[in-house]
Amino acid sequence: LRTTLVFLSPKGLYTAPDSCYGRCEEPYNEEDECHCSPECEGDHSCCEDYYRHCQPEAFSRSRDAITDQDLLRVSEQLYGADHNKAQPRDIAINPQHRASPEETDDQEDRSPQPLFGYVNEELFSKPTYSSFIKLLDNYQRATGKEEEVTAEELREQDHFLREVMKTELMKKLFAFLHSKNRYGSEQEFIADLKEMWFGLYSRGDGEQDSSGFEHVFSGEVKKGKVSGFHNWIRFYLLEKQGALNYFSHNFNGPWDTYPDVLGLQFSWDGFYKEVGSAFIGCSPEFELGLYTLCFIARPGRQCHLSLGGRSLSIQTYPWTKSTYGNGKKYIATAYVVSP
Repeated sequence: LRTTLVFLSPKGLYTAPDSCYGRCEEPYNEEDECHCSPECEGDHSCCEDYYRHCQPEAFSRSRDAITDQDLLRVSEQLYGADHNKAQPRDIAINPQHRASPEETDDQEDRSPQPLFGYVNEELFSKPTYSSFIKLLDNYQRATGKEEEVTAEELREQDHFLREVMKTELMKKLFAFLHSKNRYGSEQEFIADLKEMWFGLYSRGDGEQDSSGFEHVFSGEVKKGKVSGFHNWIRFYLLEKQGALNYFSHNFNGPWDTYPDVLGLQFSWDGFYKEVGSAFIGCSPEFELGLYTLCFIARPGRQCHLSLGGRSLSIQTYPWTKSTYGNGKKYIATAYVVSP
């Protein structure tokens, strides 16, 4: 049972959907634009660079490919290493009305009570939580307005990355990516995390107005609607302030402990989110780690993982209109896919 919820050569660049870099002998997936297993020669579906990367003497040998089985295995490792996650006693949620597909876009509040009945805010004193929360007020939510990044905000970014990299979860993620020849050192990995998540690009009017972190974790408003915004901590803090109104949910994940997954509808200062999704009760490093894993391994495609023996999918998209470094892509979005 699968629960679906809501770049090229030198090493360190991400696998592109239309390239065989890092994908040699990767299993066939109909979502892929082209393929890199030996069978592709027979059905003429090989990527253009198949022979450059997938011959025995090529850099991108099969041992560098991130297979579907690798993703299932490493996601279970990250799930088990989320030592900072909430315990069942730390959070009480009240999902209330479950919206049908016909109801998710009608902007009707069918849940009179807040989503969060209780959160043990001692969680927020943990270093990765406290450094994460400091980042949330660094952004203008409206796209098209230039982000002014101060020296203090840059220090907050660095502090957050230092704290998450102290965790077993992120060390396991780096070890996996290092074994797959994606990064040569932890310092290289940290520098790339900062660019892919915090590097600025333009979603509108040519202004440097957005980043992967702002979109995914803090949330944006574009054309009168909420865009991104997939983080439970951000949701709780805004709901507590009275700035966010929970309307309903369209999915409640099968997990009986945290992290769980919720598909949900809400209004943020009058701006509506028709179908959002969020992990509930996970640590900041868990989300950062899983989204980063999927962005590197399956950019622009659904990334199938396993958490506690239960399947789920994460969708990421690279920002294709600008790059950094040697053609690397910023994160446009990353989220759990809701049915």
